[in-house]
Amino acid sequence: MLRSENLKVRNIRAAVLRQQDGPVKIETLRMEGPRDDEALVRIVASGVCHTDISMAHHWEPADGPVVLGHEGAGVVEEVGGKIKSVRPGDHVILSYQSCGVCRSCRGRRPSGCSRFYELNFGFQRPDGTNALAPDGVRGHFFGQSSFASHVLATDRNMVRVSKRLSLQEAAPLGCGIQAGAGTIVNQLAVRHKESVVIFGVGAVGLSAVMAARIVKADPIIAVDILSKRLKLAQELGATAVVNARRSDVLTSVGRLVPEGVDYALETTGHPVMMRAAAHVTSRREPRHISQVMAFPILCRRGKKLSRLLRAIRCPRISSPG
Repeated sequence: MLRSENLKVRNIRAAVLRQQDGPVKIETLRMEGPRDDEALVRIVASGVCHTDISMAHHWEPADGPVVLGHEGAGVVEEVGGKIKSVRPGDHVILSYQSCGVCRSCRGRRPSGCSRFYELNFGFQRPDGTNALAPDGVRGHFFGQSSFASHVLATDRNMVRVSKRLSLQEAAPLGCGIQAGAGTIVNQLAVRHKESVVIFGVGAVGLSAVMAARIVKADPIIAVDILSKRLKLAQELGATAVVNARRSDVLTSVGRLVPEGVDYALETTGHPVMMRAAAHVTSRREPRHISQVMAFPILCRRGKKLSRLLRAIRCPRISSPG
């Protein structure tokens, strides 16, 4: 594990994963930095995304101890000399990391960064070093590892927000909320009066429901197995709901939109729901089926599948100022 040289070392507290499925344990760790291109952020709140849970479930001994978390929000305490977007005292939301130099990044589409996997799932800085190396722990998950008292972030994965915005409420903007809303607005580009069905209305799906309402999609159909989620989906903009435990999804959606929906967003990763997403879309012309998780799915001819890690083109554009 590589270390940077001649950097200040401080103690932080972090939730460290050392075995499959956890539990994580709060430990005191030594963290190096910030470097010139980093800011030190004190974490106030962090969301817990299904990706964090999935990473814990698929942890192997070869991975070594890691710090997860990628929906962080906090207060900037210190900045390196090359940091331009924030200063000490600013409130920030943290999001995914990108290189800034590849074609997608230069085109303001960092979600398509050629080094996306390496920089977000590699548990290291872009140059391969690790700020938590003094204790043999790997950090920098999604460029942050927000299950900690303090993290290091860069201009590319840190967005300054108004101090009037609750950081506890803002934290999920860094991943789940932008994934759902960005799929509707950017990836699918749903328009006025176009129909959409959203499978799974957790944080990502509910964000998609709200975005669909904003663009005036109609109908907006929410599918889930939990009545309380479906009730909330209706409050946030769904015009119809289907409880997949009580009703046949294909029949129910077919009654609502006999000709098939224009767009389908699948957020659950469940094979049955993924197949349903392929079947409920319209046969009239090619339409999109989007999955937030990258699972294989068979589509009928003329249907396009988008597999999403992040749908927002640029966190700085999509987050509230």
